[in-house]
Amino acid sequence: MSAPSPAQFPSRQADTASRAGAWLFRHRTAAALPFAIALLTLRTGEAAPNPWLSAAGLALTAAGELTRLWAVRHIGTISRTRSDRLGPLVESGPFALVRNPLYLGNLALWTGFALTVRLVWLAPVIVMLLGAAYHVIVRWEERLLEARLGDAYSAYARRAPRWIPAVPAHRTQLPAPLFPWRETFYSERGTLIAIATGYFFIWLKLHRRIG
Repeated sequence: MSAPSPAQFPSRQADTASRAGAWLFRHRTAAALPFAIALLTLRTGEAAPNPWLSAAGLALTAAGELTRLWAVRHIGTISRTRSDRLGPLVESGPFALVRNPLYLGNLALWTGFALTVRLVWLAPVIVMLLGAAYHVIVRWEERLLEARLGDAYSAYARRAPRWIPAVPAHRTQLPAPLFPWRETFYSERGTLIAIATGYFFIWLKLHRRIG
């Protein structure tokens, strides 16, 4: 058997990254569970009670969920899929500013939790680790979208940044129809319940009833 040529390695690396991205996409909710456990059990480096820190955490969590609601109202229930099923290309609302507003909303949510529970040092750790996982997922999603939507997605990717929001220089199309708020909140019910449950357990922890 002959040794693989150097040209084969990029393909193998791409295949490995693609498999990792697909797996993380299907398990993206469970991937955040270690952070939830850490937030509710760790006390190392816990800051002293500070109302401003708590307010910042709540504000960041609220901003993250408002971003998600804004995005879901434009993209609909397809945001909850665990398969490689694709909906139409959405370029309106937050998707006109950045390609992955849902993942940015999640990062804001988890960072807000860390600040609320007074584990300030854990906030950048969450951003780095969860951000790295989302980056792998996004690269897999982008390859899928480029393969299925072709030039339409490539043109959109040139207009909207992957992670850092930017105001578009000009509007390229009319806004897409919005999903009703009832459907939006129904689609987001799992996240809203998770936020409420998370803050309940955070309240218990801060009052020394657990941990």
